[in-house]
Amino acid sequence: MNNNKNVFKISYLTVLLFCTTFLNAQNIDINILRDINVHRNTSLDHTFKTITNSAIPISVAAPIIIYSVGLIQKDSTIKKQAIFIGETFLVSAFITTALKRTIKRERPFDTYSDIDQATSAPGYSFPSGHTSTAFATATSLSMAYPKWYVIAPSFVWASAVGYSRMHLGVHYPTDVFAGAIIGSGSAYITYKANKWLNKKRSKKER
Repeated sequence: MNNNKNVFKISYLTVLLFCTTFLNAQNIDINILRDINVHRNTSLDHTFKTITNSAIPISVAAPIIIYSVGLIQKDSTIKKQAIFIGETFLVSAFITTALKRTIKRERPFDTYSDIDQATSAPGYSFPSGHTSTAFATATSLSMAYPKWYVIAPSFVWASAVGYSRMHLGVHYPTDVFAGAIIGSGSAYITYKANKWLNKKRSKKER
């Protein structure tokens, strides 16, 4: 009987601690977003809309352009790099979509009336799809071409996309952070999966 009481107390305290932590995290989340969105320089809205709208076109164009270069130069290595970047984009999109439909977090402007929605944003909030796409492209590009002049601009651009989502009031900081992790992680997962598949193929050919 005492054991059952102890288990109940521990369970109750655990749930209470989780709820308190979650509420505090939510408070920090919205407070950071308010600092970025409510007090923003609205003259930069057009700039950040341009940055936010660049995420999908650049992520789609990058593997297509690189693959085209590979075809022109008849270079199989370049073509493989392009396929890797394209695969990373698809993996990131799949994970992001699955999480959005599972978690179903409302957009910040739907929950808090003081958040100013400065661009269109259909669907759910968590994680940020634009951010995950940008970081998937930046990470896969950096892995395919590990040069500072590729890595630095790629991640500056991806970070700007993430920040733009908060500036425009359509994502919480945690949405953006999760998107960055998912995008970067997708590149790593795709790289490891390709490595495993290549090993399997080479064993069969022997």
